[in-house]
Order: sequence, then structure tokens, then C-alpha cells
Amino acid sequence: MRVLIVGAGPAGSTAAYWLASSGHEVTVLEKTRFPREKVCGDGLTPRAVREMVLMGLPHGVEDGYHRQRGLRLRAAGTSIDLPFEAAGDFPGYGLTRTRYGFDEDLARHARAAGARILEGHAAHEVIRAGELGSAPEGLPASLLRDPERIVGIRARLHDAAGRRTGETADFHADVVLAADGNSTRVAVAAGLEKRDDRPLGVAVRAYYDSPRSELDWMEGWLELRGDDAARTGGAAGRSRGASGRAGTPSSEAAGPGGLLPGYGWIFGVGDGTANVGLGILNTSREFGTLDYRKVLASWTASMPEEWRLDPEHRTGRVLGAALPMGFNRTPHYVPGLMLLGDSGGMVSPFNGEGISYAMESGRYAADLIAEAARANGPAQRELALSQYPDVIGGAWGSYFTLGRLCAQLIGRPAVMRAALAAGMSVPALMRLAVSIMANMSPDRPETLTDRVIGVVEALTPATSTR
Repeated sequence: MRVLIVGAGPAGSTAAYWLASSGHEVTVLEKTRFPREKVCGDGLTPRAVREMVLMGLPHGVEDGYHRQRGLRLRAAGTSIDLPFEAAGDFPGYGLTRTRYGFDEDLARHARAAGARILEGHAAHEVIRAGELGSAPEGLPASLLRDPERIVGIRARLHDAAGRRTGETADFHADVVLAADGNSTRVAVAAGLEKRDDRPLGVAVRAYYDSPRSELDWMEGWLELRGDDAARTGGAAGRSRGASGRAGTPSSEAAGPGGLLPGYGWIFGVGDGTANVGLGILNTSREFGTLDYRKVLASWTASMPEEWRLDPEHRTGRVLGAALPMGFNRTPHYVPGLMLLGDSGGMVSPFNGEGISYAMESGRYAADLIAEAARANGPAQRELALSQYPDVIGGAWGSYFTLGRLCAQLIGRPAVMRAALAAGMSVPALMRLAVSIMANMSPDRPETLTDRVIGVVEALTPATSTR
């Protein structure tokens, strides 16, 4: 089959690798040019590393990766170390690598498998079957039976400096994969609306020339506070009501210096720099009233001086991005189009992790396209492709529902305080909580923790993907 992918990030390049490896004709449209920067914590959990291993992507120290032993959680003046444990096909380690390098590694791997990646091609419009008088060369006429079916993308061409050239190009395919991240240009062009009943996060981060670069624990700081100095003065966070639904703010304000629903991170990258940032959920009334760059500055100013997390040792700009969570854009399949990764809101509401789910969505999409290619006739091909929402819903639906509930609860400062007090004083409880948040159910004999997680997920209705 001919497959067109928009975006060469973790979702798009993973899908491209698997599809090209299976002999499909794959074209990827990437708006920017490699290497390019992305706002991210640069942490690769064991779940993400598993996808890298399955793809055969080299990830040793010599390849620019820095190995991580586990999570180190800090709050209430204490810390808990939670080592990553090998279980089933999950490795017992994580990694860090800047997205500047990681995304280029993935794209190079997809190219080596046979995918064609066109840089400087920005998706602009979807092309529907009804716009075509005849089937494009190499594509079956059956694609034109449904005039609303998406059969291609019109792209604007950009030069090496990222400027529009004024030229456009049309690309046609049996199926289009939207992997264009939180810009969601393809999904928006296709008329797929964002859901306001799902959580949303905001992340900001910066790099520092710091001895924390060699840190081999992914540090999460669980006590972030908003103070008056960081306030924007707006009322954006207070105007949304307090219905109690996931994705809407709590009626309980954090107050000056109050706890925020989120966490800060310090991830050593191993190249002389540390990635330092924070992520905040929109389930607090503080959301939208704070300047998160100022929150980051206030937080890093409290760090030991010898860590050098100060403006003088910052190596670039403080950048921010939205985190689309909990399947916040659906349906994930309409005839001819699948949504992958961030474009479909596949970021965990628990911890803001998106890379592993992006890569998995790419693999799942590739599997279904391979099944469709083997199908007998157009109807059976379409049936195979249309299973995509059920596949990802079955994989993560209950987990994302739990995450939405958790996001709503920790939007209440009193709940956040109680959870931190209990978790930091009882390490076993924190391990259970982190096991749930990490969503790593191993293929091995169950422990008590596994059974608890299994029961909780079984009792939780899956978040809809349709």
C-alpha cells in the first residue's frame, strides 16, 4: 500500500520504519529540517526504550544516549529512589537524549528501512476523494467511492531557512497518518475537533550547563508552587467553571504559594547539560493565571548554587508547549486518516509522557495497514483500518481514564498535599502509585502490585477513541 505520513517525530518515524520494513511505499512530510529542537523533557522511559529495542535502534553511550537507573522523587524535604526493573519485554533502564538528536536518529532509521522523508514540506490541506476526477496513478479506483475519504495532503514547501517558497505539492496515498504533534494541522483540516472534557498540560523547559548532566536518575520534584511574582494577572484559569469533569479546573484555589498539579524535572543528558523543566495540568484554578517561565525561574532559584541552574549557565531559551492528554482529539480514524501520538491526544495525564505512546501508536497503525494490505477487497481493507481506535482504546483506554480522574483530584491542593504526605512517608505506597502511572504491566508472574493495578484498570471504563 502507499502510505503518506505527516510528521517525522517519534510517531511518524516509527510508523515509517515498520511500514517500510514491510515493503510498503512510504512518504513522510516533515515541516522542518533535521536536526531540529522540540520542547520535551528528553526522558525515555523503559516503555519507550522497549519500542527502540523492537525497532533495532542503536542506543548506547557511543550513540549519544545517557542511561538512567530509575526515578528519584523529591518532596517534603526527602527523596525516594525507584529503580527501573526489567519485566517481560520492558528493559530495566531508561535513557535520556535530546530531541534534537533522538528525532534525527529515528528519521535516519526509517530512511535506512526504505522510507522517503521530505523535509521542508508543511501539510496545509487534506485532499478528499470527491476533489479528484480519477484515481491518482498507482492507487485503486475504489478509493474514490466515498467522496469524503481523505486520499492525500497538499503541502506548502519551505526553504532551508524555514521560509515559505510559495510553491505547493500534492501527495496521494491509500491511507494518511497524521503524526504532526500538538499542532494537529491535519486533524483540524479534516474537521476533527478537540475535546474540552480531557486534561491539557503545559510544559516549559531549558538546558543548563550543569554538573547535573551526569545524573543517572530521572528526578521528579513534586512540590511546585505558584506565587504572586509569577502571576500574569489574567483570569483565564478562573473562567472555566468547576463541573468536576476531567479537564476542568477545581473550585479550590491553590492560593499564593500553593501547590500546583504537576511536577518539575531535572534530567541529566550526559553531554554537559541538564534538561530542567516543569509540567502543569489545567485542572487547577491557577491554570492560565501564572507565567510558567517565572514559576520555572523561581523553582530553579531554590536549587543549590553548585548545580548552576541559573540564567548565567542556561544554554538557550526557555521554551514551552502544550501537552494534549487522554485522547483529547477523536475519532482516531476516519476513512483514509489515522491520528497518531500527540495529534490524537496520546499523552499520559499521569506524568505527561508522550514519546512511548507516540511510538506505540505508530507500530499499531503499521500493523493494521499491513493487515489491510493482505485483505481481500476494498471492504475488508477498510474494515482492517477502522479497527485502529479499538486497538489503541484497548491498549490505553482504561489507563487514560484513570489518569483523567487523577488529574482532576490533584487539581485540589488539599488532595495534592495529602497524597504527597502519604506517598513520601510510605515508600511502598509510592511504588504502587508510580507503577500505575508508568503503565508498565509486565509479561511475568504477577506480584501483588500487578494484581492491584489489574483490578483497578478492569474496573475503570475505557476512554472513548471514537
